[in-house]
Amino acid sequence: MSLKFATLTTAALLGFALALPAGADEKLKSVIDDPARPADEKARDQYRHPSETLAFFGIAPDMTVVELAPGGGWYTEILAPYLKDEGQYIGAHVDLESEELPDFYRDIYAAWADRISDAERFGDVEIVEFDPPRKTELGEPGSADMVVSFRSAHGWKRSGVFDSVLQAASDVLERGGVLGIVQHRLPESADGEEYTGYVKQSWIVAKAEANGFRLVEASEINANPADTADHPEGVWSLPPSMRNVPEDEREASMAIGESDRMTLKFVKR
Repeated sequence: MSLKFATLTTAALLGFALALPAGADEKLKSVIDDPARPADEKARDQYRHPSETLAFFGIAPDMTVVELAPGGGWYTEILAPYLKDEGQYIGAHVDLESEELPDFYRDIYAAWADRISDAERFGDVEIVEFDPPRKTELGEPGSADMVVSFRSAHGWKRSGVFDSVLQAASDVLERGGVLGIVQHRLPESADGEEYTGYVKQSWIVAKAEANGFRLVEASEINANPADTADHPEGVWSLPPSMRNVPEDEREASMAIGESDRMTLKFVKR
């Protein structure tokens, strides 16, 4: 086991998140503040707290990090430049050969691929096709330090493949490696059967712990007490989507902000 993971495991057993070296903090801050980063994406930092979130997960610039379902690349824009010199960023994106893949996913992938084509900023990005349960190999077993997932668990819950996703993460992680999950949070008292984009934190934790992970800590970094999680269009009633929100109600949605989110740090047992 590497010194990095021996330290991580010790910290996990003590129940607190690793503190980053000052240099790593400065590098992360410089990437987040980079003028080349799109202004409209920086505007969402107030809701997504990327610096605090990634520091909570214990990221370091020499890690191999797998991002599950990177979408259009909001977090890729931070992770890949941060890791390019000393570490490795791996994007586990859609399988373009899948006959069942909706066209809008192809558009999302095209935008992401265009973004990471700037090798000077993003480095040598590794891409793996991820379509659980059909395609789940994220890399050589035990080759990754961290796997992260941002606002994707609801889709995997709906399609019944979340166990497969968790097993894929467990397979690629070294023992003691970190699984970081950010997900729209449904109140524990709510009915969780309707598909709204929100998921109960207890469900995520139970699934992860049944698939070889141990919860180290849950953070309120991305909590939003103003979000009631009971909107007509589910989480998509809120920014940035505001799907089908009437013009006279959009200001109210903007005032709520982005969704209330759980931020969970697990380690592979």
